[in-house]
Amino acid sequence: MKLSQRLSQFPRDLFAGTVVFLVAMPLCLGIANASGVEPFAGLLSGIIGGLVVALLSGSQLSVSGPAAGLIVIVVDGIAGLGSFSAFLLAVLLSGAIQFGFGLLKAGRFAAYVPSSVIKGMLAAIGLLLIIKQIPLAAAFANEGAPAATGAGMLNTPLGPISIAACVVAVISLAMLAGWETRAMRRFAIVRAVPAPLAVVALGIGVTVLLDFIAPGFAPPAQHRVALPALELPNFAQLDPDVWRLALTLAIVTSLETLLSLEAVEQLDPKKRAAHPDRELKAQGIGNMMAGAIGALPITSVIVRSSANVNAGAQSRWSSFIHGALLLVSVFALTSVINLIPLACLAAILIFTGLKLAKPSLFAAIAKQGFERFVPFIVTIAGVLLTDLLMGILLGIACSLVLAVRANLKRPITLAQHEDHYLLSFRKDVSFLSKVTLKHHLRAIPNGATVILDAARADYIDPDVREMINKFVADAPAKDMQVECRQMPHAEPAFSVSGARRRALRLSSE
Repeated sequence: MKLSQRLSQFPRDLFAGTVVFLVAMPLCLGIANASGVEPFAGLLSGIIGGLVVALLSGSQLSVSGPAAGLIVIVVDGIAGLGSFSAFLLAVLLSGAIQFGFGLLKAGRFAAYVPSSVIKGMLAAIGLLLIIKQIPLAAAFANEGAPAATGAGMLNTPLGPISIAACVVAVISLAMLAGWETRAMRRFAIVRAVPAPLAVVALGIGVTVLLDFIAPGFAPPAQHRVALPALELPNFAQLDPDVWRLALTLAIVTSLETLLSLEAVEQLDPKKRAAHPDRELKAQGIGNMMAGAIGALPITSVIVRSSANVNAGAQSRWSSFIHGALLLVSVFALTSVINLIPLACLAAILIFTGLKLAKPSLFAAIAKQGFERFVPFIVTIAGVLLTDLLMGILLGIACSLVLAVRANLKRPITLAQHEDHYLLSFRKDVSFLSKVTLKHHLRAIPNGATVILDAARADYIDPDVREMINKFVADAPAKDMQVECRQMPHAEPAFSVSGARRRALRLSSE
């Protein structure tokens, strides 16, 4: 691209990058808090995604950073390994594995994952977000934080809650639900300001106001964001559990990245395609950096990417600008960020979870049939009861079982018209079809006229041919007329009459 063209596009990229920054900042903070780590780790991931991954990626409009879909893995991973520093080592190793995926050109394999499994994974993540964020939205402090006291705290059987934070969460959810409605979109400020930023601004405004007029009712420190120092990986904790978590992260982040990349390509007005293997390498380098300096794992994220497209971005510089603004905010807006109530961040994530697991999604998948709905539900149950990777594997296994089941039925079909029967063989008829064939042959009564049609069969297993041979040989005794058409590895077609009662056999070779 010529320099003059790049300069002409820069104002649009600058505007889009600013919009993405306003969307990304509350999401980075919220995802970090929901993951049980310090908010700075989320901002750091957004910074790496913008300043590093955006320049290495082949995608012009994709935006990378911490993803809500990884919260489950982060929470379980830290709990399983015992510390965030050990988790960071797993993130670093996952980046190296992901880079290896790119070198091995593994990007094409994501297309083999059934869409019902992917939707089930996202729905399960949505449900987990809702479940885990409800306590924070209800104004309970983070787990492990000391209990707060004061006039603004309400004691409940489950612990003290901040009345102000609870009110902020309720109003935030109402704002998020109404922000995109037609009635609200009539106002210019609603069209100009992203909903998550409006919610964060509300939370900051309430905190500042209460700090000034009624400090006792303001959300206490335990219910606010706090930006601490960096934490680094602990290489002394390298063990099989770290490697297992690294592989899980590498697979899930790669899968989410490739799906997001495909979605962004559809959203791009210019339909510019990005090479998936190059994207995996870029994400791998980003995750190696994230693990090395104390950030959350990174992936391409569709919410920020779609905001980038809708804001009129023209090139990858918009994502770079969003990363630069996140970096500036860490130094220039620390005092402002620390005023954000955790309850409004929880509301943002609950609303994100509702969109991922909306009831209409369940209804739509159910309408697509048994073969789509069962893997969808199995994936959700697997994620909720075990972990994300196991849930995906269970969903894929269920899809494979249903595919085999369908193939067992479809290669052999039986049609009837009065006393005439047509037994058709299609595609590859393996030994797994013996049960279906036996069922069909038993359904044919004595004295019937039978046509065995294999014109559309590419292969018939010897075991199946043996059953056909026996059926043809027994046909005279049952007063049947049998005709074989284009049976692979069989003798030419011929017929049997009840009068002649001549036994017919198909060659087994």
